[in-house]
Amino acid sequence: MTNSSLSISVAPGIAVSALAVSPSAPDACLVLAHGAGAGMTHPFMQAVAEGLAQRRIATLRYQFPYMEQGKKRTDAPALAHATVRAAVACAAARFDGVRLFAGGKSFGGRMTSQAQALAPLPGVQGLVFLGFPLHPAGAPAAAATRAAHLQEVEVPMLFVHGPRDALAEPAEFDVTTQALGELATVLDIDGADHSFHVLKRSGRSDEEALDELLDGIAVWTQAWAIG
Repeated sequence: MTNSSLSISVAPGIAVSALAVSPSAPDACLVLAHGAGAGMTHPFMQAVAEGLAQRRIATLRYQFPYMEQGKKRTDAPALAHATVRAAVACAAARFDGVRLFAGGKSFGGRMTSQAQALAPLPGVQGLVFLGFPLHPAGAPAAAATRAAHLQEVEVPMLFVHGPRDALAEPAEFDVTTQALGELATVLDIDGADHSFHVLKRSGRSDEEALDELLDGIAVWTQAWAIG
């Protein structure tokens, strides 16, 4: 497994940090964006990257500009989308010839899907969402608006979801994913919340839930292999 620190140019005067983690001969690469409140070095992001590398999937995870600058307010969508595109281009160049997927945790996944809906991300064969934020906590009525752009996505999508996710309540989540038809695959992590924590009384650990998540991503990316 190799780890590399990179810098990605997003726009004139704007560059962000990135981390590439790869097995010796990856079968695929996932361009992995962080959530709104924590950057690419968060323990969950690191665990996903290392766990996927053990399953022969490289990752390129990166910062959004606001996180790079130490700000709390997320970037405007246009800048976030530009960052997604720059990261995908970087990954495509670094892992030339390797099957490419993109997505991320919560906010990062939603920015990736919005970018894909506006104009396909070159070379990306599918999107992976780790806790897609359908609505703010306690406001499920916002789900229809937040999910509307997913109808414009024309590549397969994997929704990794916890039934206790306060940002994707079961009824709204089911309606959203079912409306996407065969392009949507749901991986339910039993007992998990938005951060994929499970209750101790469930009889299993966060580590076991993470392994289920990682195994599911590996199986799905292989199933959608093209060429």
